[in-house]
Amino acid sequence: MRIGASGFVRLPESIIDEARLGEEVQLRVVAAGILIECTSPPRAGWAEAAARLRGCDEDRLLDQPLGTDFDQTEWDWD
Repeated sequence: MRIGASGFVRLPESIIDEARLGEEVQLRVVAAGILIECTSPPRAGWAEAAARLRGCDEDRLLDQPLGTDFDQTEWDWD
């Protein structure tokens, strides 16, 4: 839809949530059209969150790891 010399696109909330788009987005022209991207990189803030968990002694696995056939037959546990 056009408004004066500009246009706008209306996106359903479910698509915005699934794409994890924030309040600000970046638009890029690509060969097939226009690409709408989140301005923050994927996993932004994960390092800080991990550091907070480490500081609270909460950086451990929730479940015990399960062994695999590789662990039993192919890995040399010297």
